[in-house]
Amino acid sequence: MRHDEFFDKCYEHKHALIFAAGIATAIIGKKILESKTAKRAATQGMATIMSAKRDAEECFQDMREDAEDIIVDAHEVDKKEIYANE
Repeated sequence: MRHDEFFDKCYEHKHALIFAAGIATAIIGKKILESKTAKRAATQGMATIMSAKRDAEECFQDMREDAEDIIVDAHEVDKKEIYANE
């Protein structure tokens, strides 16, 4: 059988081949997801994300405290200017 004939036969049954490829993908995907390596990688990724979230929350809290200090200082300056004019 020549290559052309083989590909012509495959093209005639393309829906069956797509179905078989889908089943094979599902079986292989399940095996990969159940592997210890995949679980370890997912756990490591989740730990990295949680660490980044915690760092972002700490940074946001620091920025918030600095902004509150700036607001308090600005109000004190405003009060001094008001009382100095009287």
